[in-house]
Amino acid sequence: MGKTLYDKTWDAHSVGILEDGRTQLFIGSHLIHEVTSPQAFGMIRDLGMTVKFPNRTFATVDHIVPTKDQQQPFEDGLAEAMINELKKNVEEYGIKYFSLNTGMQGIVHMVGPEQGITQPGTTIVCGDSHTATHGAFGAVAFGIGTTQVRDVLATQTLAMAKLKVRRVNVNGKLKPGVYAKDVSLHIIRNLGAKGGIGFAYEYGGDVFDNFTMEERMTVCNMAIEGGARCGYVNPDETTFEYLKGRPYAPKEADWDEAVERWKSFASDEDADYDDVVNFDAADIEPTVTWGISPDHGVGISELIPDPAKAETPEEKASIDEALAYMKLPAGTPVSEIPVDVAFIGSCTNGRLSDFREAANLLKGHKVADGVTAIAVPGSQITAHQCEQEGIADIFREAGFEWRHAGCSMCLAMNPDKLVGDQICASSSNRNYKGRQGSPTGRTILMSPAMVVAAAVNGKVSDVRQMA
Repeated sequence: MGKTLYDKTWDAHSVGILEDGRTQLFIGSHLIHEVTSPQAFGMIRDLGMTVKFPNRTFATVDHIVPTKDQQQPFEDGLAEAMINELKKNVEEYGIKYFSLNTGMQGIVHMVGPEQGITQPGTTIVCGDSHTATHGAFGAVAFGIGTTQVRDVLATQTLAMAKLKVRRVNVNGKLKPGVYAKDVSLHIIRNLGAKGGIGFAYEYGGDVFDNFTMEERMTVCNMAIEGGARCGYVNPDETTFEYLKGRPYAPKEADWDEAVERWKSFASDEDADYDDVVNFDAADIEPTVTWGISPDHGVGISELIPDPAKAETPEEKASIDEALAYMKLPAGTPVSEIPVDVAFIGSCTNGRLSDFREAANLLKGHKVADGVTAIAVPGSQITAHQCEQEGIADIFREAGFEWRHAGCSMCLAMNPDKLVGDQICASSSNRNYKGRQGSPTGRTILMSPAMVVAAAVNGKVSDVRQMA
């Protein structure tokens, strides 16, 4: 019986088995940012330790940086202090830092791929749950807590229990107007927000074979929203073409050798999976959330669920709670939900291809009266490319605010927040209560293309009906 990529990567990075049965796993690359690293550096100082392999750690700033004005000092004293603390730590320990003045700063899960740090058959960790994004390259990548950030800084290893592997196939051809975000929301809707607990998800089938790297990153990014610890796609020519020539990718004579090595990590044809789930691409339509969990999703042609039709008491309670918070009537078309804010960005959908597609749809349209629309590229490199291609101008002319790179409205750690009970059409990854800054703010997840449709029409809308 063959092995999965997860098994091969795990075995290649296993340092040994601990007495409690866990594996001491070597970590190939460690990504850090300003929020979860200060305490970890403080702990290694208190322990009289140092950073074991500073060349394997890479830093950037993303969560707390403002997107309107990035000149320091920031208005937010805490944000200023956190960035200064990161700067002090990377200088002291000799860690590569993609700071605001480099032109390479951005959301940590975009910086890794852009720089070629993210590579197949490696282990990657970061103090951020959406580290699963890097699995798009055939890496085993997952988020860790602050004490684990300390452990990796000090030892370059982690004590881990091995996961099961679920193969998630999506076969067939996607319909027009259906994007990677819709695929992700469809999978989560069907398998559940907790359905992947204890699993790594291996995404495959026709759809993933044909996806670009950026589309693969979108789905792997949201593996954690389905409960999986990590998600990945087997590396192929699409992967190698993306990585070739990037700053930290192998060069010249080393390139061919690296590609052969990367190919060897791909799952064997006769690999043994703990579970296999199949989806038909033809069943997926533009999908949005209506509630307070990523698995509260429906197709754009569907109705907001009615708790009276729930099949179990648990399902009824979940729907009741969600509708009470969202202040939405059961049984009405999801396409009738008005929006106050439209946000395109985040580590899920803040990449160049997202903005290209959104701009193609947005050109010639205007943001509806009463809607605040903001576009936030996920990295300085993406922002520069959007300026060069005229994409940023299309957004500005349509009435979007075009911002500097950062996490922005995905989470409430910077000035970009909802006010009161505003409803936000968002291309981000979480729709939890209060996620976007207001304790009563409401988030509806969707693709960037669908955000454009919502912004232009002033309500949740089917992007396929845009002229």
